[in-house]
Amino acid sequence: MRLAVLLSTLAFAASAALPDLKVAADHRHLATADGKPFFMLGDTAWELFHRLTREETELYLKNRAAKGFNTVLAVALAEFEFDQPNAYGEMPLENNDPTKPREAYFKHVDWVVDQAAALGLYTAMLPTWGDKWNKKWGKGPEIFTPENAAIYCEWLARRYKDKPIIWVLGGDRSVDTDAQRAIIRAMAAGLKKGDGGRHLITFHPKGGANSSDYWPDEPWLDFHMFQSGHGKRAAANYDMNAKNLALPALKPTLDGEPCYEDHPVRGLMKDKKPTEWFDDYDVRRAAWWSVLSGACGHVYGTHSIWQFHDLAKRKAQTDARTPWQQALELPGAAQMGLMKKFMEGLDWTKLRRDDDFLVSKPIAPNPPKAMAAVATDGSFAVVYVPDAMITSVAPNFSKLSFKPAEMDASSINPADGKPMAHLSFTAGVFVFAAGMESKDETGKVVFRTKDWVFLLQKKKP
Repeated sequence: MRLAVLLSTLAFAASAALPDLKVAADHRHLATADGKPFFMLGDTAWELFHRLTREETELYLKNRAAKGFNTVLAVALAEFEFDQPNAYGEMPLENNDPTKPREAYFKHVDWVVDQAAALGLYTAMLPTWGDKWNKKWGKGPEIFTPENAAIYCEWLARRYKDKPIIWVLGGDRSVDTDAQRAIIRAMAAGLKKGDGGRHLITFHPKGGANSSDYWPDEPWLDFHMFQSGHGKRAAANYDMNAKNLALPALKPTLDGEPCYEDHPVRGLMKDKKPTEWFDDYDVRRAAWWSVLSGACGHVYGTHSIWQFHDLAKRKAQTDARTPWQQALELPGAAQMGLMKKFMEGLDWTKLRRDDDFLVSKPIAPNPPKAMAAVATDGSFAVVYVPDAMITSVAPNFSKLSFKPAEMDASSINPADGKPMAHLSFTAGVFVFAAGMESKDETGKVVFRTKDWVFLLQKKKP
């Protein structure tokens, strides 16, 4: 009993220790309450509260914290099996009434939020999945009105007022009617009333959509979120960032649901069956494209993990194919942590997308877009080249505060974070050698990649 009390006390202390978050002064980034930049790296765990036991939850949270994530996204009123109880036999609401949340269910949510906080993870909590206010597809039921939405969200925000929370409204849905718009606004008002505006609020839209499609200048929305989605291999999420960053009311922007690792490419389905699946290269490319085009962080997802696919407990859903415990070690997750570590090693809030910085020289037709970001003072630049085998790039040094002879150019393999030794700068052009690979200390090839990240900065004296 004493041990349980001690663990609970430690979890609460860790929760209290995580600082509140706010929008930074430049309106492009998030920051902690004391002004430290916060690079949000989220992992999608939509069904976390609903499907996992505490032991399973600990396994998941510890894995994500170890890989460098600082945020997990989960839904209070889940999408799937809403008519079924959680792992402990508890339903979230009495008779599907949002004004009557059940204490036993939310005590488990409390525990998950505290365990996440103890590991340094914020919880980005959706009060409900979108089918509960706009069924459109899925099972619903639609249970919200403006009146009960305000009551429920005020209760929820009051409960988690002192926890490290980010609020996410929406839930993979569009806003199609005035009635739906009124519900979302009532939810936002309830959250603001319940926690006094302490926590940030954003909106998670349907696939291919952007929060700014519905809320270009809504006062309650602190930062924009879009879903570049799972329809095609290389969705131009950088254009979705550009749309948000060009709005008169400037707010941070984030790809809240890019292509998920181990998810079918929906645009390539045949006879409603998958033919190709997104891999770590796909999710890595989406992440670097988005972050270097101005996002305030990134959200990663694994198709089996967001739903916690487990054939011992339930039938396969939405083409999931890998047990979630195995999917924890899919390579894309660790690569997200490497990206975050790289960015946090720089004064990354200075970076701005600059398409004029590079002159791309295709070696083969239709190369994927190389993305460049340059510091506002010209002190450094970061470039992501998705396929160096078919592209060479030449930087525009007029954008930098140093001359070519003063340049220190380094490159990393974004798949494993190790330096790449096959980069040269000849006649003003970066040349990528063939056979790009990483080797261990014995010289054995351990990883090959075709994409590159390189950093240009002034040589140290």
